[in-house]
Amino acid sequence: MASSSTPSSTAASRPLNLPEKILTHWAVGLTKPEVSPGQMLCVKAQWTLACEITWKSMDKTYQDMGRPRIWRNDRFWLAVDHTVDPRVNHQPRQQMMIKASEDFAKEAQLTNFQPPNTTILHTEFYRQRAQPGQIVVGADSHSCSTGGLGAFAIGLGAADVVMPLVTGETWIKVPETVLIEFVGTPPMGMGGKDVMLYTLGQLKCNTVAIGRCVEWGGNISALSCDARFAISNMTAEFGGIAGVFPADECTAAYISKRPDHNQDALYFRADKDAQYAEKFQIKLGNLEPQVALFPSPDNVKPVSEVVGMNLDGCFIGACTTAEEDLVLGALVLEACLKQGMKPVAHGQRRVTPGSQIIVDNLKKHGLIDVYEKAGFVVGAPGCSFCLGIAADVAGENEVWLSSQNRNYRNRMGKGSIANLASAITVAASSFTMEVTDPTPFLKLIDVEKFNSAVSKRPAVPITVAEVNPEILSASAGAEGKADAEAAASLVTFSGSIKGRVQVFGDNIDTDAILPGEFLCENDVEALGKVAFLHTNPEFRDKVKQGQDVVVAGHGFGCGSSREQAVTAMKGAGVKALIARSFGYIFSRNYQNFSLLGIQLDDDRFYELAKENADITVNMNGRTIEVGGEAFRFNMSLFEERLLAGGGIMPLYKKFGKRLFRVAVQDPVANKDSCGSSSGGCSTKEEVPTSAVAGASKDLSW
Repeated sequence: MASSSTPSSTAASRPLNLPEKILTHWAVGLTKPEVSPGQMLCVKAQWTLACEITWKSMDKTYQDMGRPRIWRNDRFWLAVDHTVDPRVNHQPRQQMMIKASEDFAKEAQLTNFQPPNTTILHTEFYRQRAQPGQIVVGADSHSCSTGGLGAFAIGLGAADVVMPLVTGETWIKVPETVLIEFVGTPPMGMGGKDVMLYTLGQLKCNTVAIGRCVEWGGNISALSCDARFAISNMTAEFGGIAGVFPADECTAAYISKRPDHNQDALYFRADKDAQYAEKFQIKLGNLEPQVALFPSPDNVKPVSEVVGMNLDGCFIGACTTAEEDLVLGALVLEACLKQGMKPVAHGQRRVTPGSQIIVDNLKKHGLIDVYEKAGFVVGAPGCSFCLGIAADVAGENEVWLSSQNRNYRNRMGKGSIANLASAITVAASSFTMEVTDPTPFLKLIDVEKFNSAVSKRPAVPITVAEVNPEILSASAGAEGKADAEAAASLVTFSGSIKGRVQVFGDNIDTDAILPGEFLCENDVEALGKVAFLHTNPEFRDKVKQGQDVVVAGHGFGCGSSREQAVTAMKGAGVKALIARSFGYIFSRNYQNFSLLGIQLDDDRFYELAKENADITVNMNGRTIEVGGEAFRFNMSLFEERLLAGGGIMPLYKKFGKRLFRVAVQDPVANKDSCGSSSGGCSTKEEVPTSAVAGASKDLSW
């Protein structure tokens, strides 16, 4: 809307942290060059990402939209990696997935399509395309990996990602940011994986980070871009929306290796007095290798405390394992072999590099040969054991040590027992099939060979960027006025929901809600029949018998971006979800599919909301009644519009590519703060329902 907006020439009055800088720069319809937590924004997205599994779900949404022309065919990175392996690519499921992705690549004339087993989704996108200061939206929870290069990168559900694929825009409620500063320099060989496991052990999953952005700071010069990748990658397990590093001279050197996609970098810095929800320090000077024991990434012990634990398998791979980690793992194996160590006959050993380019580099330096001499089978690039739904599936009761990022129940295969560690620890442990401290072998590795294999470049000078959003002029123009008027017509909730409680605890992950083997299914009724199949098989019968209001603790729906976790619960008959906190992607998914979710952190409520208790949710008064008492809850105007409107698809069909510009509007706030109902002001939540114009949707059940 060039006629009604101009680049900002005024400084922000509120000091901004790093994520806020990026969001401000790309926000649509600001009246001043700053944002603050709780503010609803429509933002421009520079990239969208998907794999073949999420594309299958996205394609269903895309078909429902009428298959419109996508925003840019050169800004969608589609990689076939989750279900594929040369050993199974001939099978019907894989053939269907591959064909669907290939067909769309041809239909949309994609310039960034990655064929089967070329790269894990995040690996080469990070290495070849992502740039500092961008907003990246991916249909995979580990899309946050790109924060390692200074991008605001978030994972979302499939339907959520189709929208920026088509419109170039998405919405976000500006989150609080927690600052975590690294102090000291980690010992040689301690990379991003050990740093992040230690951080998870100290601060725990779904605590300080849940629903927030993480800004990583402090002595980041001690961390390579590969290390930053691993740390940002596992911000997903931490519970964060995004994990953003300040892009620096190391970042500039990293992207300078590319022939292109290095000219649009924006090197933002947090303001001196930027505000943070909390601040923490993580000391790295005496860091030792870490192991996260089954079944949680934050159940972390120093390797010295678990040495000798018996293993059935060792896996080095998955997206969190960067090239640097694979090189170090091979050099530890080489050091062990030179000491005369030989792998025992029992146990499985597999290494799956993140891309074919990395495989070629490892071959060039003789490191694939090292892996094979140490008894490892070298797999084609892909997710492999980390998801356990392709060719590599861990057996029931098998104990594994893996460099992947999740060790939830059944993650590597039904009944499997996964423990997490860095590639160096997995490598050292593979000879005896017992957990082994790699520290003595790190002293023996060939440092020159390491430096040659990772091809480090000298630092490249940078220029710090300032935010420069398009600021809405005093006269918003016809489009802005139309957006405000359209927003006034959106429906709100009324009525009530009555049911009985079904209780869950903390950190219920989406792997538990919908097992990975059903990710290729999109039929809601069929998904409902397998909700909680492995962990809570009684769930579905309880729902049928009337226990159709789920009450849970912290972090409900953490983990994977799979939107089928929500549709499975809808298919099973769940009417409402109430939790102390939700996983961020899960919370967006239940809004997109119009399933009522309420965040309520009240100890008294959870004392009364026992298993099978009668419960009533009153939308008119925003209260929940249980055990003879009533508890108030809040719901944002934007969330209410999505839920009452039937989810994201009906809003798209009503407003087209301007749906987010309309949905973030607050007619009352616009009139009060802009002087007229001209549109353009982003929404600051929460807004009482009684103050909102528009129709009302009865939700009585």
